[in-house]
Amino acid sequence: MKKYIFHLLVIFSFSCNSDTSEYFVIDKNSSNRSIFISEDSDELVKWAANDLAEDLEFILRTEVTISYTDKFNPEDKGIYIGKFDDPLIESLPEKLNRNLNGEWEKFLINKHEENLFIVGSDIRGTVYGIFELAERIGISPWKWWADVHPQKSEGVELKLPIGGIETSPSVQYRGIFLNDEDWGLQPWAANTFEPETGDIGPKTYEKIFQLLLRLKANTIWPAMHPSTKAFFSIPGNREMAEKYHISIGTSHAEPMLRNNVDEWDEETYGDFNYFTNSENVKQYWQERITQAKNGNNIISMGMRGIHDSGMQGNATQKERVELLEQIFQDQRSILSSTIDKAIEEIPQAFTIYKEVLDLYNDGLQVPDDITLVWTDDNYGYIRRLSDEKEQSRKGGSGVYYHLSYWGRPHDHLWLSTTQPGLIWYEMTRAYQNGAKKLWIANVGDIKPAEYDIEFFLDLAWDINSISETTINSHLEAWSSREFGEFHGEEIAKIFAEYYRLAFLRKPEYMGWSQTEPTTTTRITEFNSKEANRRLEAYAKLVEKVNAIKSSLSKERLDSYFQLVEYPIKGAALMNEKFILAQESYLNTTSDLKDKLAKQSQQAYDNIVVLTEEYNLKISNGKWNKMMSMHPRDLPVFSMPNYHQTDQLPESKNTAGDPTLSPPIFMQGNEYSNAQGAANYQWKAVEGLGYSNAAMTLFPFTNLLFESEKPYLEYQFDLQNPGKHVVELRFLPTHSNNFDQKIWVSIDDQEPKEFSLNTRGRTEEWKENVLRNFVKVTYPILNEKSGKHSLKISVNQVGIVLDQLAISQEGQEKFYEIVK
Repeated sequence: MKKYIFHLLVIFSFSCNSDTSEYFVIDKNSSNRSIFISEDSDELVKWAANDLAEDLEFILRTEVTISYTDKFNPEDKGIYIGKFDDPLIESLPEKLNRNLNGEWEKFLINKHEENLFIVGSDIRGTVYGIFELAERIGISPWKWWADVHPQKSEGVELKLPIGGIETSPSVQYRGIFLNDEDWGLQPWAANTFEPETGDIGPKTYEKIFQLLLRLKANTIWPAMHPSTKAFFSIPGNREMAEKYHISIGTSHAEPMLRNNVDEWDEETYGDFNYFTNSENVKQYWQERITQAKNGNNIISMGMRGIHDSGMQGNATQKERVELLEQIFQDQRSILSSTIDKAIEEIPQAFTIYKEVLDLYNDGLQVPDDITLVWTDDNYGYIRRLSDEKEQSRKGGSGVYYHLSYWGRPHDHLWLSTTQPGLIWYEMTRAYQNGAKKLWIANVGDIKPAEYDIEFFLDLAWDINSISETTINSHLEAWSSREFGEFHGEEIAKIFAEYYRLAFLRKPEYMGWSQTEPTTTTRITEFNSKEANRRLEAYAKLVEKVNAIKSSLSKERLDSYFQLVEYPIKGAALMNEKFILAQESYLNTTSDLKDKLAKQSQQAYDNIVVLTEEYNLKISNGKWNKMMSMHPRDLPVFSMPNYHQTDQLPESKNTAGDPTLSPPIFMQGNEYSNAQGAANYQWKAVEGLGYSNAAMTLFPFTNLLFESEKPYLEYQFDLQNPGKHVVELRFLPTHSNNFDQKIWVSIDDQEPKEFSLNTRGRTEEWKENVLRNFVKVTYPILNEKSGKHSLKISVNQVGIVLDQLAISQEGQEKFYEIVK
């Protein structure tokens, strides 16, 4: 779990030291309110040190000085900061000055007597050490991006383990992709924050780069939609990245640091077709590599279409594979002849996205030093991971992961609702299968994805900082840092339920519509009982949000609105809008029908008001045009119209046959017996699935079980004889070879085999990702009442069982499985 260990207090001694911890204390009367750095420290280190000093001054309401010195003086008490080879750090006593030469972004934090020492292996490592200290004393990385002001106090106390902190990143390159920025980030930057540029320019990127450093990230894929000018074409952008030591990459569709949407001019270059126009394409790539040859870049390799589409040209699959291999050679020739490094020392990445995965699976050969970047299916489930041979490649592998997405079967651009348990499971599984080189999260407009972004990047920095049992603890620690320990536990519980409800059905999917092609909204698949239960669950969340808000200080209201109130209330209102419209449609009483329709309209109107508050009222209008309640103007964001009819609908019978026994619902972790195999064991993952405790095999290293199959066993009682149906719900995870299989058996019956995976973007896959489960149904004939045993065996690692149910034939359909 990430350690947000901080205290804001009145304290004047070190008497609280224990055998396992030591403390560094600064208060208004102490003599250690100085920060010491070398005069020749990099400007980035000076910026971070000054930022820390300003935060300490805000908390303590007294001066914190920055002193430049190249010599350690034991009489000068305070915080000493520097890279391991800075003169100041080299002058430290030997036990405080370790040779970190050659280490990647490593830092040490140690206390000695009344001083604190932050030493980095390189510039970024030093800066990360500074911001580690800042977080541990209660300063949020989101202090600017979400207006989280630290709490004022008479003193701060930093708790350290005996021996201090020594840490370096689990993943080498860690960052975000600004994408689908048309609805928030771009109009906000162009109109509110940076009108002088009229776009996402250096002023905006400076704030983004500062955020990345505070989150211990080091990489950006810049915004690249048609609404935005190419990153390298706006003066100051490249220089700002260099100032903040941020590595620049580009997305899966932008090879060689080019933004094709903005920069490929057909009148100048011709068709973006390597079969027929390779010389002009190569010249186009050469121009950018020449411009950026001295930068800190990660070069995207390969080629797709102009935007998010397949490579142009009428050719067979074999011809496309052969051409792409030629493109690698040509691109690497450009890099070798332009950049003064050996080709294997130039960071290169090949993102295997959508149709490119088919080319790779059909035999595409990628040079060994190029990083393979695997991708999820846009809905959080990674399509492929490195096998044993691929894990030995020099370039290693990474992941491009969607926290936000524009496309079919439906966008999720508005609210960030990816379940942290799913992020943990998929990214930890990727890491255990070798994805340690590059992690990039598609974060849309950054807001309101603040927590998911930090969760993702915390894992990237330290894969062991969050385990399957501390996912909720991380959320509680985050909530406590942002809003105080008194509210941390309650806010964490609110968010855990918010994520679970969205896992059942994201707010953006409540219209049961799709896009590309776009369809109209329709009534939900919740029966009336489930619909009302869902409304009640959201109503309880809103009630708790309002209760906490009433007890917060004025200084925390703006951040609370952005981080908590808007997403929770927005999700609740979207559910109200559709469920009340559905209830109006189904109701046969005219007066009640009209009342429900008006309540549905009121929910829509309240989303309008809530969004206006975000854009116009909070933080003195700082975020005007950042939040849209209708990204891409999809039907789900409008009022549903199916309830506006003069004819009363036929009565919808949702009660089922009252003579039948109620369905038996079980969560995956309610097993009677769990049997592993080959040193793999079943465990529950906290905060994953409808159940918040979905079951899977640990560890996550891919393995196919050839003989002995791991299994879970469940006990249940059936009272009525007759036909029954077992329904099993698995998460729609993927395997490299589309070969996930399970076997189901009742009592001593012969097991029946089922396949779980789908290929491509089939209708079944679309349904699975929108509802977050693969359904397996197994009919049984109950000839005797009493206890029965259900056994579920699996053929490989990576299968996740969430829930199961047993119901009699003829019972009403259910969307939720709840006790």
